[in-house]
Amino acid sequence: MSPRVLTRTAVALLAVALTSAAAPAALAQSSGDPFYRYDGAAPLASYAPGTALKTRIVPYHVANVPTPVRAVQVLYRSTDALGQPSANVTSILRPEHAQPGKVVSYQSFYDSLNPDDSPSRAIAGNTPILDWTPSGRNFNLGGLLPSVEAPLFGPLFAAGYTVVIADTEGPDAHFAAGPEYGMMTLDSLRAARNVPETGISDDAKIGLMGYSGGAIATNWASILAPDYAPDVNDDLIGAAQGGVLVNPVNNLRYASGSIGWGGVVGMGVVGVARSYDIDFGPYLSERGREVMARLDDASIGNVLGQYPGLTWEDIVKPEYADPNSIPEYVDAVNRINMGTAPIPTIPMFIAQAANGILEGTQPGGPGIGAGDGIMVAGDVRSLVIRYCDAGLPVQYDQYDTLSHAPGAMLWLPGALAWINDRFSGKPAPSNCADVAPGNSLAPQEHATP
Repeated sequence: MSPRVLTRTAVALLAVALTSAAAPAALAQSSGDPFYRYDGAAPLASYAPGTALKTRIVPYHVANVPTPVRAVQVLYRSTDALGQPSANVTSILRPEHAQPGKVVSYQSFYDSLNPDDSPSRAIAGNTPILDWTPSGRNFNLGGLLPSVEAPLFGPLFAAGYTVVIADTEGPDAHFAAGPEYGMMTLDSLRAARNVPETGISDDAKIGLMGYSGGAIATNWASILAPDYAPDVNDDLIGAAQGGVLVNPVNNLRYASGSIGWGGVVGMGVVGVARSYDIDFGPYLSERGREVMARLDDASIGNVLGQYPGLTWEDIVKPEYADPNSIPEYVDAVNRINMGTAPIPTIPMFIAQAANGILEGTQPGGPGIGAGDGIMVAGDVRSLVIRYCDAGLPVQYDQYDTLSHAPGAMLWLPGALAWINDRFSGKPAPSNCADVAPGNSLAPQEHATP
């Protein structure tokens, strides 16, 4: 099947699945799939990161409908946010005419606190798309998000790339834990090279690519690669990302009270607490406990627009209205601040929208400014300037008239062209001299409650 036909087929299959009124299918939940569990005799910690633990080949599914493309799925050893060994899954899509030396590591924007929403479940066809409740049928938007991304793989297949798609949030859906995203991504590439069925050569060149939640994984993989995975870093040719989460404390302040993105404030608290084993219970208000319980397994698709105007102050007790009065919070956001992390060694294409009013978020106060609704443009510019000052060639595009969702549509063609140019050996472009000043990315300090 040609890449163009495959892309049309993916779109058509997704449309069929979304409009189907058939009776509920008996879809297998990933929690009952033994492939996701490491059950070996040796301790997981005894394996090196990137070691392949299990392998299977499944049809690549779009909205639970199988396609002719085959996916190699690998359970591999990685590392979580607390530095503990973890068994995670990655999926490798290889077109018939794949070139062994060309790999794109695509990081999904599935953004969810539910492990069942991960890309590998969608690819294997065991994501519950319809949730049946006493009140009727509801789409599981979290499970659908990886299928929404399917059409963009057509151009990658057409160019001969093998596409590697890790479950970047790990097996427990550690939403927003950037360093874990990065390690899961890097170890997925190690695992993909260690499995002969993927057809990836040992010297294959790798491009990183992701938007929004996928940009979290893309940039953290770039940041950590020189020290955590120098064997992978040697083969990276660049990273294309857009809608970037840089300094989470500014994102929280910016999105707090947003009509569209207010609920993501709560998702971030749940994700950070889960990732870094923090008990936020003592700090939560009665409403906060109620909201946190509802968000515990939520996807971004179930949250957008459903908590209009939700603020940090709504979910904490009055004495903790300043987030910096919670020591565990301060320590966690400092750990996931890209602005104070090591500097990558590869060229980058970074794009950021800046008209978040379209998605219900007003510009923030001093030190925050405009964003795309959830990501802060000033933070992204400061990150770009930091990388430029270190000598990295960076192309930065800012979309002043767009918000987060439409920004992805403009980022994608630019990212694909930029990735293709890196694989063709063209010098990486840079417009560092044209980037406007941004915000402070300094670490947070503890405040007295």
